[in-house]
Amino acid sequence: MALLPNIEYAEATPEVRAVFDDIKATRNSDYINNFWKVLANDPATLRRTWTSVKEVMAAGALDALTKELVYIAVSVTNNCEYCIHSHTASAAAKGMTPQMFRELMAVIALANQTNRLANGYRVDVDERYRAPLSK
Repeated sequence: MALLPNIEYAEATPEVRAVFDDIKATRNSDYINNFWKVLANDPATLRRTWTSVKEVMAAGALDALTKELVYIAVSVTNNCEYCIHSHTASAAAKGMTPQMFRELMAVIALANQTNRLANGYRVDVDERYRAPLSK
């Protein structure tokens, strides 16, 4: 159960309604999910978070499905049940198949295992991996 109540559109302040309207317009949807409804208890946090999500998840060098897959991976690692469910649904809507999901879970499990081994053993980073990215 959430620690704060959902703020529904009908009871929202004009500031919150403006963000809700932008979410619906940007996503071409009439639905506001519970994450945004709870954040609406603090309009500044709602606005700031939505602005970041809208900017980061917008089209760019990474396609929308790849961004959702990364979001799922981080959410699994952080154990965020809400984000796992919501971004898995979003990834499926963007074309993720059950096979892709299973492979993603295998990569997440492997990365968590090898990350812990590298950290636990304090493995020195190879010099060739330290080079900056080229433009």
